[in-house]
Amino acid sequence: MLRLIATVALLSLAACAPPATRPPADGAPLFALAPSALPGGLAEQQRLSFEHGDRRETVDAMVQADAGAVRLVIHAQGQVALRLDWDGEQLTQKRMPWVPETLDGARVLSDLQLVFWPAEALRAELPAGWTLDEEGARRTLRDAHGTVAWVEREDADTRVLHQVRLRYRLRIDSVPVAP
Repeated sequence: MLRLIATVALLSLAACAPPATRPPADGAPLFALAPSALPGGLAEQQRLSFEHGDRRETVDAMVQADAGAVRLVIHAQGQVALRLDWDGEQLTQKRMPWVPETLDGARVLSDLQLVFWPAEALRAELPAGWTLDEEGARRTLRDAHGTVAWVEREDADTRVLHQVRLRYRLRIDSVPVAP
């Protein structure tokens, strides 16, 4: 359990909830797009597989996004570890007492948006000098110094996020949930 907590903490290096896309203090911007920027919404059960160095952990999540809100629940070892609610203005986080404060909902939300929100909506929020390219099944986020992160769509239900600057990989295996 402690190993899982430490791994998740290392993967979530950002600070407090974002009022808008923040400049990259840790090497990667924090997206905070409106839930309505995701056309058609999202309702999925997800298996999240994290890799950071030689550490590997898997947790389950449930995510729902509609025009009014994004809701995400992360389960670790059968318990709710983190619950996020984002209404486009305020990010509310509820965590189990054993989950460290360094597991930051703002980074979790940002990664979710980088993976699933439309590229044009993300581009509109990028800091000056940053680009987001989408070619085929790959989406690449860059600044003047090179690649910051990239997302690869392996198939309709699997995406892999490589946070180059933050040094972690997140594989998202999704199963759509009927509304």
